[in-house]
Amino acid sequence: MPRPTGRVLTLLELLQSGGTRTVAELADRLGVDGRTVRRYVDQLIDLDVPVESVRGRYGGYRLAPGCRLPPLMLSDDEALAVLLGLVAGLRTGLTTTERTASETASAKIRRVLPTHVARRLDTFLEALAFTDQPGDFDAPDAGVLLTIADAVRHRRPVSIRYTDRDGRRSERTLHAYGIVAHSGRWYVTGKDARIGEDRTFRLDRIVDARTLPGSFEAPVGPGPAQRVLSGFATAEYRYAVTLRIHGTVEQIRAHLPAGVARLEEYEPVAGEDQVTERWLRVELRAERLDWLPPVLASLDRPFVIERPDELRDLVIGLAERLASHARQA
Repeated sequence: MPRPTGRVLTLLELLQSGGTRTVAELADRLGVDGRTVRRYVDQLIDLDVPVESVRGRYGGYRLAPGCRLPPLMLSDDEALAVLLGLVAGLRTGLTTTERTASETASAKIRRVLPTHVARRLDTFLEALAFTDQPGDFDAPDAGVLLTIADAVRHRRPVSIRYTDRDGRRSERTLHAYGIVAHSGRWYVTGKDARIGEDRTFRLDRIVDARTLPGSFEAPVGPGPAQRVLSGFATAEYRYAVTLRIHGTVEQIRAHLPAGVARLEEYEPVAGEDQVTERWLRVELRAERLDWLPPVLASLDRPFVIERPDELRDLVIGLAERLASHARQA
């Protein structure tokens, strides 16, 4: 039988989930009668928790804005979600200038986390990498996220059930190298054991993850974030595009980042500055080409289209339309 104090805290958690809760609903969730619910509400008010009484047919109780933050009740998954948001903000520069506030908030939540949840969080953070593109992150299943993070840390195979962009479902065994946050999404990169090749999977498309017996050796070479970016740039799409662009690495990357295009950086000759403008080969793959001519126009650097011919026609068409519009009075 839950103790009254425990029920009062449960009542606070119910009210914090938002909206107006009827007395009957609260009584049913707490396993008490309506009079007891009212007594619990009075106890919260005595603790300066701003509980409001709402009259009428759909009345009940709700939390009102208070003069101070009331005790906050979070489930394990909710606490984990808040911490992941704080970590993502700190690592991608999406926090306010008062960086200390994010750090102290994170420390307070971590201090009250159950030990097993804190350990899983630490495991996840060790497996996490960020690219240089921040975004509003999607929400993969917390269980999947932490299971894969544990597999990364201990180098253990993990079985995943995955749905690809065409809706095809498959079950795969993955040797996961790391979890990467990129442009608003979470990814896991690793070797697909069935085909023996590296693959990148979106975490929100994984519906189940299960750690398997055994272990594997950590790969040498690029880290997880670079592997994800390289995978995007070389993914199988309808068109393989090759360009030569005259400019600096920084000028080109400003319009064609590493997640979009692979840049062949030639070693500068003796005495040549690394940032000097020069011809660089750019390779990328795309399902459509119509977005590329405006990008090349905004780049405003000399370029040569090696392939495909369809891109050359689209660029010429855009140039003719722009020239036609410019001539109009």
